[in-house]
Amino acid sequence: MQLFTTITPTPATIPAVARPSVPLMHASQLTHVERLLARKQVVRVGRAVYAWSEDWRGLAPWQRYLCRVHAVALTHPDAIFCCESAAVLWGLPVFGDPGIVHILGGTEATSRVHHGIRTHTSRQRDDVVDLGGILVTGRATTVVDIARSRHHIIGFTLANAALRQDPTLSLDLLADSNENRPSTRGRRHARWVLANATALPETPLEAMSLAVLLWLGFEQPALQVEFPYSGGVDRVDFWWEGRRMVGESDGDLKYDGSLGIEPADAIRAEKERDRRLLRSADGIAHWGWRDVVLVSPLRAEVLRAGLRPVRAEDAASLAGIAKALRSK
Repeated sequence: MQLFTTITPTPATIPAVARPSVPLMHASQLTHVERLLARKQVVRVGRAVYAWSEDWRGLAPWQRYLCRVHAVALTHPDAIFCCESAAVLWGLPVFGDPGIVHILGGTEATSRVHHGIRTHTSRQRDDVVDLGGILVTGRATTVVDIARSRHHIIGFTLANAALRQDPTLSLDLLADSNENRPSTRGRRHARWVLANATALPETPLEAMSLAVLLWLGFEQPALQVEFPYSGGVDRVDFWWEGRRMVGESDGDLKYDGSLGIEPADAIRAEKERDRRLLRSADGIAHWGWRDVVLVSPLRAEVLRAGLRPVRAEDAASLAGIAKALRSK
């Protein structure tokens, strides 16, 4: 008996499946695999699937995870990927290398981990998507799965990205998916994420920053606000109009040359931009990834810039952020 219905999304709502950035090779394509492993010329990505070590060393953790998922797809072509494994194939943000690849099993399957693959027991699903020849749970199901089972910082970031990626998604649709599932496990946990997600943050760091700022007790900022000037427009990540304060989740990338800009030029441009913004703002706060993960540095930075909390901190949501993102 078929346990799912495969849906082919319209071209307007489906991206190309995220592909690994390095070649993956089945053991049958290599000669003397054990010798190559002993010489550290290849690394084992999945069962019977390998990559060249030189290629592997240059990958970010989340890129390695994408390779692990594709390795399972090579050896299990009928697998239905879910949770982080579906998310990474959709091109949605995944933190680090989660290691375990998640697939759905039928009602007769046993939940277990075997050879780096976790099989989840499942009731009938009506939104399995053929994504470039690989079966995955649909965006809404993937978002709700993670919102129910992961720390809010992870669920919120993924939900924001999914809303931005697919304009046909809505908070009502996600909430209905959560509330109408037969299982109540994780239903209450997911509600904050599905009530507060928004498509406006442009990066995972912006989404994480928004969540932590709200949990710290600061008021909801306006997002992606534009400040015109004679030569163009400055668009800011966060704007608290009542406090006339700008918040910028910069990260460190713009200063390391990765965007094709020399660090000194990037710093100079930011100072000039800040001077323009201070014509309209009384304060500007800048922070990066580490500040958000550790929470305290973000709190100190926005307080320094003049923002003040309007309610008590949500200690339960703030707890465990660093652990949830550890080594990610």
